[in-house]
Amino acid sequence: MMIPMLSFMSPHRLWWLVVPVLVVALYAALLVHRRAAGSSSLLASILPRDTRLRRHLSVGAAALSLVMLVIAYAQPQAMTRVPRDRATVVVVIDVSRSMMATDVTPTRLDAAKEGAKEFVDSLPESFNVALVSFAATADIKMPPTTDRSALENAIDALELAPSTAIGEGVYTALDALKLAPQDPDHPDETAPGAIVLLSDGATNMGRASSDAATESKKQGVPVYTIAYGTSSGYVYENGHRQSVAVDHAELSEVAKDSGGKKYSADSLSSLQAVYQTISHQIGYVDEYHEITARFAGVALIFAVLASAGVMSLAARWP
Repeated sequence: MMIPMLSFMSPHRLWWLVVPVLVVALYAALLVHRRAAGSSSLLASILPRDTRLRRHLSVGAAALSLVMLVIAYAQPQAMTRVPRDRATVVVVIDVSRSMMATDVTPTRLDAAKEGAKEFVDSLPESFNVALVSFAATADIKMPPTTDRSALENAIDALELAPSTAIGEGVYTALDALKLAPQDPDHPDETAPGAIVLLSDGATNMGRASSDAATESKKQGVPVYTIAYGTSSGYVYENGHRQSVAVDHAELSEVAKDSGGKKYSADSLSSLQAVYQTISHQIGYVDEYHEITARFAGVALIFAVLASAGVMSLAARWP
């Protein structure tokens, strides 16, 4: 289990932690003094032996309650993931002829369409989403919009074409981001953008993908790449069987150079899982939120346990 990173709005109040430390130290000193006094002490004659553990637990619960109260007093904050209010995402899909390979059922492209539609649906409704396809060239099939039905229709309409130009796909996605409508509530602010690019091959046309990735990073737009397919994929061209094994190297470099991340998928189910992961990364942001109430609640629990222990001990007294 991961321990959340904590910060404190009033860290100077943590010096109060010396109080529970002193309480434990005083209790330990009393125990040492009692042992030195021997079993003939008045306390030993009054309290039965079976109360020893209960005494220790009561003092421990009281000390822990004090610790939790001090931490709550210092106003702790924890890093939590919260949904973004707005962003623009460009879905970029390779439609080169290698995408008709059937190593992914029913074909790479058909499965990619299905995964892309589910990905679009998983994004917050306030996000603008654009669609770009690429083969020898790249085209904006749908400018940034919140109309999910129109996006899904555009995805369904994608068709195969020859060659692969990953660099052109990235450059065109950057152009698509510029078409995002302004937020009427924040007209001077640009919503964060991201590119999600799915491909199975390496560039053989157009501008270099490395240059496109560098430009994307300059603009603060990470490219999340998905290497889609298997090493056994093949297609038939002019009656000849041609291997179209998925190429990971270039997509790894594009993701790295742009500040994004590279993923791999070899089936529709694994593609859906990758899209879900990317959706969570894009759709949420890490922020510090005050969690004073959590520590106050834990302190209350320890206080109740300490009180119960004290009452149990008091019930044994004459």
